[in-house]
Amino acid sequence: MKQMKNDSLIKIGFAILLLLCLLDMPYGYYQLVRVVSFVGFIYLGIKNYQSQRYLLVVAFSIGALLFNPFFKIALGRLIWNIVDVIYAVILIFSLYINRKTSHSDKV
Repeated sequence: MKQMKNDSLIKIGFAILLLLCLLDMPYGYYQLVRVVSFVGFIYLGIKNYQSQRYLLVVAFSIGALLFNPFFKIALGRLIWNIVDVIYAVILIFSLYINRKTSHSDKV
């Protein structure tokens, strides 16, 4: 139960980090987001693979590829803003999925 709470806090913090990209931040912030997102999406992909939530595994794997800090993908500010919002929504939605499946496991 404690691990699920930690994962929820990570997802909420991660979503806030992505939504802050909508503001005019220094370039270093976006570089930090790339590294944190890459590591975070890999972690969440592994956790969801272990829980057999394969659609989220695919979503988080694509996120890791998009946000990877090694090979920059130039999409333009508007497209990146859309990607940031989409992934923030996916993270929040995954909280709902985790909560729903954990309640059905208890029944």
